[in-house]
Amino acid sequence: MTTTQPELRAARSAAYGRIVAALREVGPSKLLPSEQEIVREAADALLFTDDPLGDADACEAVRMVEALAGRLVRSGRWSPDRADALVGDVVACGSVGPLEDAA
Repeated sequence: MTTTQPELRAARSAAYGRIVAALREVGPSKLLPSEQEIVREAADALLFTDDPLGDADACEAVRMVEALAGRLVRSGRWSPDRADALVGDVVACGSVGPLEDAA
């Protein structure tokens, strides 16, 4: 099944919406303002790039979110499932679709 460009844009936008909602839900009690900024910047970088895999800034932003998620889990502030969901939503902001469709 081939994913169309409008479907990809909708999926990326939905992921971005989940991030905005999650940040609003957890607020400063679970994420410091600087941590929220890391997440927002990564989501923005991925949403607004045409080449998520080739954009060095977007890739670095994802690495920063992954590192943040690891710190949140290690400190006991977040569960692994919640941290994984956050990283997954950030990555989905730059989704290029299923790999088999890219061939």
